[in-house]
Amino acid sequence: MTPSRRFFMQGALAAATTARASANDRIRLGVIGCGGISRSVTNAFLASKEVEVAAICDVDDQCIANTLKRLESEGHPRPATAKDFRRVIERKDIDVVAVCTPDHWHAIPTLAAFQAGKDVYVEKPLATSIGEGRVLRDAARRYNRVAQMGTHWRSGEHYAEAVELVRSGKIGKVRQVRCWAYLDWVKDAGNPPDSPVPAGVDYDLWLGPAPARPFNKNRFHFNFRWFWDYAGGLMTDWGVHLINIALWAMGPEWPKSVVASGGKYLLQDNTETPDTQITVYDFPSYTLIWEHQVQCGLGPDRREHGVMFTGSDATLILDTSGWEIIAEPLKRGSMVEMRRRSRTTETMRAQHARNLLDCMKSRQPTVENLDVGHHVSAVAHLGNLALRSKSRIEWDADTAQVPGNAAANALVTARYRAPWKLD
Repeated sequence: MTPSRRFFMQGALAAATTARASANDRIRLGVIGCGGISRSVTNAFLASKEVEVAAICDVDDQCIANTLKRLESEGHPRPATAKDFRRVIERKDIDVVAVCTPDHWHAIPTLAAFQAGKDVYVEKPLATSIGEGRVLRDAARRYNRVAQMGTHWRSGEHYAEAVELVRSGKIGKVRQVRCWAYLDWVKDAGNPPDSPVPAGVDYDLWLGPAPARPFNKNRFHFNFRWFWDYAGGLMTDWGVHLINIALWAMGPEWPKSVVASGGKYLLQDNTETPDTQITVYDFPSYTLIWEHQVQCGLGPDRREHGVMFTGSDATLILDTSGWEIIAEPLKRGSMVEMRRRSRTTETMRAQHARNLLDCMKSRQPTVENLDVGHHVSAVAHLGNLALRSKSRIEWDADTAQVPGNAAANALVTARYRAPWKLD
């Protein structure tokens, strides 16, 4: 067995050495949020035959109807339905909850599920703020719950191979990591006026802990991610995916300082988060650079997205299509360049869900437990803290504060609209 294969088997696919439940050992899943990502998440769980979707929940009747129709067409039993997530969590027959909501609704249901004795799969980022993520990390420990953040690349074989190559010293000493997302599919959303709430939508519940705002279709469903009330833009949406791989390879360090630059230079719509951003993290042993642009698909190395590890002997470049190692010019006679082609498919997401299911039985940490999920999400959030506070921030991970920076500290934890709170 090659070292990379051994590493992968011990990590992302621990399922291979964990006893599988028989087909009669049913695991009952409750799904909170029936929007776009929930389809992929429910399919990932249903790829394991012992899983049954017992209940689904959404504030939008149409989303519930669409999910019921899909599950029925695929031959699955009809689940119970609810608009309020609490009706799912309070059910005694639910074993695990999948939180597939907009980001501002990740923290409260996840914590409530822990308190109700349920394990959790929560979509990324862990929450809208560092403070919320810290609460969830600590709660998972306190209540002894098994949890998985839904960045499914952590369960991908070619990602694990690339991470091991970096860790092994194959490319020499790494002193810079670069992550990017140049996404030409992000379009101008326009400037629609505020409008009445659509029929069948509980908009007050959709807002939940976020500030009260008039209904605007650009704030609802997919585009929520481009508004500060609900999310962190591409810095936390795609950043969590790519920074995840960088931190997986480079270790659990926290950055000493962070600076960021960016803004809305191209889009003319009513969204808020930057269409262009660069964030530079000063870690104790290396520099990490994040950058994103929209309506542009030519990033570094002509790749839409990627992670580039610059070592003293070679550079490793990684994306969803695979990885490659390119030797430094002076090293090309002494080291072998390598390439691995792959495809990131829904199978990878099913492996990520499978890892959670197996860890529910073993009570061992998942490949992306909330210690990992909080670290990855918080590093991405720090990029927005630096940008929004218009300052170079120095981060104290022990206190979760930016010493002497009131503007940045005000953003560390999201403010909740009454009566919602994170107990």
